[in-house]
Amino acid sequence: MDIKNEIRVIEDFPKKGISFKDITTLIQNKEAFKYTIDTLKKALEDKNIDVVVGPEARGFIFGTPLAYALGAGFVPVRKKGKLPAETVSLEYQLEYGTDILEIHKDSIKKGQRVVIVDDLLATGGTIESVAKLVESLGGEVVSMEFIVELTGLNGREKLKKYQINSLVKYEF
Repeated sequence: MDIKNEIRVIEDFPKKGISFKDITTLIQNKEAFKYTIDTLKKALEDKNIDVVVGPEARGFIFGTPLAYALGAGFVPVRKKGKLPAETVSLEYQLEYGTDILEIHKDSIKKGQRVVIVDDLLATGGTIESVAKLVESLGGEVVSMEFIVELTGLNGREKLKKYQINSLVKYEF
């Protein structure tokens, strides 16, 4: 199955000049969604994954069924102030400003094998921050898995020390 056919492209959203890759059409198609999770699982089966980490919100969509399929736990990474227990935070650069991500302090144990899953690899800034949070807790980032990669934004270069797998590639 070519899941690229299941991703809707919306030009000039959210602003002029942006070509938005809409994964809602992929996840509403039960065959395409199942195929996507099965494909991610197959790439990770021999990696002994303990924990799947997903940043909000689309990382939750793909991360939780993948964790279930792998027999692993799932850990959410959220924006500041959204997690109820003690957290570790990291401020990171956005295109225009900064943001803060948090993870529960007790969510990753030292030495656990972690895969980070999100819908999109663009510049790599968010996922690099997620990896730093995981590593600050002693987790080992074994792989980063993405549904879509925007190759023209060079996120892979920022994350070159990690194994990266993306299912669909667009220039922008």
